[in-house]
Amino acid sequence: MDLSSSFKAYDVRGIVGVSLTDQVAEAIGAAFVDVLGLAGRTVFCGGDMRPSTPGFVSAFSRGASSRGADVRDLGLISTDELYFACGSLNAAGAIFTASHNPAQYNGIKMAKAGAVPVSSDSGLFDIRDLAQRYLAQGIPAAGSPGTVAALDVLGDYARKLRSLVDLTGVRPLKVVVDAGNGMAGMTVPAVLGGQHLEALPLTIVPLYFQLDGTFPNHPANPLEPENLRDLQAAVVAHGADLGLAFDGDADRCFVVDEMGQPVTPSAITSLIAVREIARAQAAGEAEPAVIHNLITSTSVPEFIQAAGGRSVRTRVGRSFIKARMAEENAVFGGEHSAHYYFRDFYNADTGMLAAMHVLAALGGQPGPLSSLAQKYEPYSSSGEINSAVADTATSIADIQGSYEGMDDVLLNDLDGLTVTAESGDWWFNVRASNTEELLRLNVEGKDAQTMGRVRDAVLEMIRR
Repeated sequence: MDLSSSFKAYDVRGIVGVSLTDQVAEAIGAAFVDVLGLAGRTVFCGGDMRPSTPGFVSAFSRGASSRGADVRDLGLISTDELYFACGSLNAAGAIFTASHNPAQYNGIKMAKAGAVPVSSDSGLFDIRDLAQRYLAQGIPAAGSPGTVAALDVLGDYARKLRSLVDLTGVRPLKVVVDAGNGMAGMTVPAVLGGQHLEALPLTIVPLYFQLDGTFPNHPANPLEPENLRDLQAAVVAHGADLGLAFDGDADRCFVVDEMGQPVTPSAITSLIAVREIARAQAAGEAEPAVIHNLITSTSVPEFIQAAGGRSVRTRVGRSFIKARMAEENAVFGGEHSAHYYFRDFYNADTGMLAAMHVLAALGGQPGPLSSLAQKYEPYSSSGEINSAVADTATSIADIQGSYEGMDDVLLNDLDGLTVTAESGDWWFNVRASNTEELLRLNVEGKDAQTMGRVRDAVLEMIRR
């Protein structure tokens, strides 16, 4: 079996029984220990609610312990629970999840001690190559095999998040949460409910909290508008103050206002950035850095700078964001895809902590979320539009050729192709997905008409 197709830039994604099997998981577990030098050390492993996950966790644990690691099986966890374990207990770990992908998929996200990501430039492809060899030649036995034991971190994870954002004094809020049958169905009651900690002034209206990796209600991918419709309707029907939607492994959070209208991840990035900058400044930090990828709205660096922060622009992808977070000692980082990163959470992304910031901001003032969010959304954006193309590199080159030589635009190749009008009226980015065979388009304009004109022109080039 060739592992190259399932190892992506910063994680593993494969089809269960085809490119990801128990044998593969066991080989990857062994290679994970050997490449990162983890023999004699603790290694965490857990997974999401997909039917294939328990078998994969057992196989990975078997492979890792056979090479001398002491595996602690975390059981059912969200991805940010893994990051909490790796960060708070300073040990490496892996979670089996395919995030928002359909039920036939599963995958692996890996982290080093301290929740440092394992990506293509920090050992992931070395793990792939060694696992490939172990599949062909067998896994050698270690001189001293490790142990496997269970460990529950949910309560400590909830306490950590509660310590970072105080929600005890917010005004009473009614919140509809769509867990999408994913791991938020377990983490939301623990963090926002009274399961482990004191009750908060929140009334949670649960939607699809039953853990079910077959996703019987809708795909656990809130980035697609059709997957928000049930949440939008429920917010209006219940007269709620807002709605929260999580993806399958609950590391991303999407927000809708009291009218059921989506609040863009760029607006959420700006809102949280302003809060985190203020908190860092109150602690004596001058010009705190905030990371944002090049797909976020032009307004994001504008709000960061207006709040007295320093904006740092980077390419898309959590491994790149986390690396820059560490390099810049950034207090916060946000992406257009609703990944939100926090220095106080080991530079890792957590949708739950982002949701708590939104709840604190909303509950700390009397107005509705629509009014609060409006000031953070001055421009019109397309959202991310995906297109299947024969060859992503050729498509990008063709679009670049159409704009090269124009006097009134600027071209940038930091991540795919970004074309910006010199007037500042619009910009767009096209880039190949790191996880799927798709070309991704994002467009922003000074108003809806400008954005729509640019969006339609570029889509015509992509899809002709």
